[in-house]
Amino acid sequence: MNDVIELTEAAAFQIKDMMKENEEEGAFLRVGVKGGGCSGLSYGMGFEYEINDDDQVLKQHDLTILVKKEDAPILNGTKIDYKQSMMGGGFTIDNPNAIANCGCGSSFRTASNVGTPENC
Repeated sequence: MNDVIELTEAAAFQIKDMMKENEEEGAFLRVGVKGGGCSGLSYGMGFEYEINDDDQVLKQHDLTILVKKEDAPILNGTKIDYKQSMMGGGFTIDNPNAIANCGCGSSFRTASNVGTPENC
């Protein structure tokens, strides 16, 4: 079975760097989805120290990634990368389930989940 999320080496390196900077080494990376944004759903990433009963646990590049089981179908096949540019760097999220994205790139919806769209 494939992992719900694929974290690239560049993204993993950046996340580990952020963990070190924020003294969060040993934390888990939580990737999730919440209602909001122009298209209805938004991505969320953050550090957490506890695994819940409803979490799917993934291991990639020496990182433990947590995804709520209810978010897994929405995120299935999502690739998280980190790209460096002259304007700085940023995470890119490529979700094959997203059928509509908003201009800011952080909001989307899927065929089965429209979320809670807000005015931009």
